[in-house]
Amino acid sequence: MKNAFSRTWGIHAQNDFVFLNESVIAIGWEELGDLSTLPKTKDAIKNKYQVVFPTAKKMNVANCVGSISRFVIDMQVGDYIVFPSKHNREINLGVIESDYYFDPNAKMYNHRRKVKWLKHLPRTAFSQGALYEVGAFTTCFEIKNYTDEFLQALDKDFKTQKAESSIDETIERTAADIQNNTCDFILKELSRKQKGYDLEDFVADLLRAMGYRATVSPKGGDGGVDITAYKDELPPRILVQVKSQDGDIKEATIQSLKGAMKEGDYGLFVTLSNYTANALKYLESTPIIRGINGEELANLILKYYDKLPDRCKKIVPLSAVYIPDIKTE
Repeated sequence: MKNAFSRTWGIHAQNDFVFLNESVIAIGWEELGDLSTLPKTKDAIKNKYQVVFPTAKKMNVANCVGSISRFVIDMQVGDYIVFPSKHNREINLGVIESDYYFDPNAKMYNHRRKVKWLKHLPRTAFSQGALYEVGAFTTCFEIKNYTDEFLQALDKDFKTQKAESSIDETIERTAADIQNNTCDFILKELSRKQKGYDLEDFVADLLRAMGYRATVSPKGGDGGVDITAYKDELPPRILVQVKSQDGDIKEATIQSLKGAMKEGDYGLFVTLSNYTANALKYLESTPIIRGINGEELANLILKYYDKLPDRCKKIVPLSAVYIPDIKTE
């Protein structure tokens, strides 16, 4: 059903009924006024946005301008739209029938496009991966990975075979995506908020949550050791070095930790980034030192998150969610 030039878009709204009852898709940001008077460029919209919202943060500007420019500029007549409505938990499929226009008389969502709704299907008609993609946090976005699945649903002989399948093959991939996105968020927050000595305190709290006794070394006088940890009252002693730098850790840096170790000690090197090839070879040949990279650190934080002190949870705020586990099928 899709032609060679059409694209498929997803959109979200707080008020489902405006979209469904008025046969439109629309976005807010009414303060911007009629955007059809601007040059059809993302930069023009960005400049307008920054004038109207001068105190907006850089990340907020990027996200909002992206959604607005996709709606105003990138969408075309004949493109398809996927709209998940909240009040009835349906996936609504339609085709865009008009260019962008500004409706000054609308009570909300003044930036609009006319749409012909073609089909309204339950969420169970689609794979978990497709639902995950259309559940993006962005207001207006292009659907890329599951376009074919949504458009196949427009065929008249389409059946909800996804709901009849015993195992949805996309569930495992979707769960992995959620885990990966969460790990990315953890590392970004740590990199942004926990530079230098602050990360040492966070890692010490994580070690305590894991059951270790951990003492942070005095600032500036650690001799290559940031944290000293014990599993219990007896040896071995674990000497920990923590690095918050963005670049990969080199072999020489790990060797500095080895130089601070005495006979019977074990070493632990923790970084938000990763290790160079030579550093990995050194770790492999030095089993008394364990290296933890950013991905491993994020996974440990997820595993022991409930046991972390509140100060750590404020730095990396997470909410518990349940995701499908196909191993139980």
